[in-house]
Amino acid sequence: MKFKKRDLKYMLSEIEALLERAASFEKEYKPYLQAVHPSNLLSAKNLVHYLALRASDVRALQQRLSLYGLSSLGRSERHVQATLLTVRAVLRTLLDGKTKRSIHPTISVKEGKAALKAHTTALLGKKQRGSSLAVMVTLPTDAAHDPTLVRNLISAGMTCARINCAHDDEHTWLQMIQHIRAAEAELGLACKVCMDLAGPKLRTGPMKQGERVLHLSPERDLYGRVVAPALVYLSPPLSPLPPNTLPLAPEWLELLQPEDRITFVDTCGKPGTLKVEQRIDTLWLAKCYDSAYFAAGTTLTHERTQRTATVLALPPREEKITLRPGDRLILHKAPLPGEPAEYSSDGTCLKVAHLSCTFPQIFGHVQVGEPILFDDGAIEGIVRQASADELLIEITHTAGATGTLRSDKGINLPQSYLPISGLTEKDRVDLNFAAKHADLVSASFIQTPDDVQDLLSALHRQHATHLGLILKIETHRAFQHFPLILLTAMRHAPLGIMIARGDLALEVGWENLASVQEELLRFGEAAHIPIIWATQVLETLAKKGRPSRAEISDVALAERAEAVMLNKGAHILDTIQMLERIVQSMQRYQEKKTALLPALQAMIDGTPLSQPE
Repeated sequence: MKFKKRDLKYMLSEIEALLERAASFEKEYKPYLQAVHPSNLLSAKNLVHYLALRASDVRALQQRLSLYGLSSLGRSERHVQATLLTVRAVLRTLLDGKTKRSIHPTISVKEGKAALKAHTTALLGKKQRGSSLAVMVTLPTDAAHDPTLVRNLISAGMTCARINCAHDDEHTWLQMIQHIRAAEAELGLACKVCMDLAGPKLRTGPMKQGERVLHLSPERDLYGRVVAPALVYLSPPLSPLPPNTLPLAPEWLELLQPEDRITFVDTCGKPGTLKVEQRIDTLWLAKCYDSAYFAAGTTLTHERTQRTATVLALPPREEKITLRPGDRLILHKAPLPGEPAEYSSDGTCLKVAHLSCTFPQIFGHVQVGEPILFDDGAIEGIVRQASADELLIEITHTAGATGTLRSDKGINLPQSYLPISGLTEKDRVDLNFAAKHADLVSASFIQTPDDVQDLLSALHRQHATHLGLILKIETHRAFQHFPLILLTAMRHAPLGIMIARGDLALEVGWENLASVQEELLRFGEAAHIPIIWATQVLETLAKKGRPSRAEISDVALAERAEAVMLNKGAHILDTIQMLERIVQSMQRYQEKKTALLPALQAMIDGTPLSQPE
């Protein structure tokens, strides 16, 4: 290939311009750079250089550089200035023939890689078994009472345990942490503890309480034949009462034995039978092969002794709202219980369905025409009327023919400017606990640099500056302000970023999630800040024991991050092991964005691929 001097000069001038812009950006961002933590200073400068690189469209230059076999700048995130200086040196050599050149970047290629690794280790600890990813796992409540589960999670590869402060209490959290510390000592493996602060909750409010009735319904085939009985627990009075449980007198329960039969007449006057299966702690598990309705006062007869008992008070069943496209819904500020719509016999709507939300500060900030989503996007609507006290919403989409809305379901307003930021009073209490017992803390609803500064001030006031800090990026505004959020957050160390893809997808739109998460990965790499890939990673495997094909590809992409967060599930141990196998397999083919080229071989058994004879 013939090198054209004109092309070489063009590329050199473009590279020179990028280097000049990087120097200019350093001056422009000097107040931010002066405030960062000393361990983050060179990384912050590299981030500023990356902002300079991305300030204009350089795709034409990239294509020209690639044509000449030079670096296209597409993998320069960790060492922007070093890459630009190297390309400039090569171009100058091609133009003048001088080969002895040296470059002195702010941070070299090796130093950029080492900085990201060091920051990741400081935040998330050492990885196990040579994996390129740290593994964060959300602990279930059972972890407080099951030290073996915690031990097995750490042994399987968990390097960071996430405790969700939206659930359980300090006593339960402390039990979890004690089990973690004991397992660390026993196994000789380290596991960080991350307290995930709940943050402000924008969710649906409580619904009106319905009838105090328990309905048992066995599973039937198309012909109405029972293929699986309904399961019910017989229990002494408990608060709260577990689902599908009949509260009964403890002395009557002592009469029961496996294989006993219990007869009853339900609230409809229909006779039925329960078959006792087994005892589980203080509860008895029974099967019912008939559809039956129970209420307080329903009489049960123990067939073997003919002793009777009556069902005690049942908890009320919460109402639900059924919605279809075209329906209307009122979201109101007043903390009144929600109710479904009321219809006349001819289908005319007499009363629109309504419910409250847990964050009344949104009213007065939502505008007509803005979208609103409920329950992770399962129900979508448009605000048709807005006042300081309520929103009238037209439903535009449901996941199926109808959608069901209950209490405590998430609400997203992706285009609304909402006054949601900072720590709640509960967060401050939980932060005090974290300062005493945890290694890391993660914060929700960080949307602006000011939010970050408020959080850092809170850490200082509550003597929690020794904690590692993870910022969850989950809103459109957070993405818009992400570079300055990063630079502000780099005043603290160690620091990490979690891509909370669930809410983020709803906020930026499903069609934009892929490009948004790509940008977040790149900015994190440029800042040498570890990225945690979160939300629904191998979720089907964790819950059902078998992954979907899309989940496998998702994990392969997650290898670009420094850590993966897994949610709890019945098959979580298998999920950790599957994650490790996929990541270790992909390490042969990919390092960040760099494609690696191992010798061709059959991936299943390692034998060489067939060659022509």
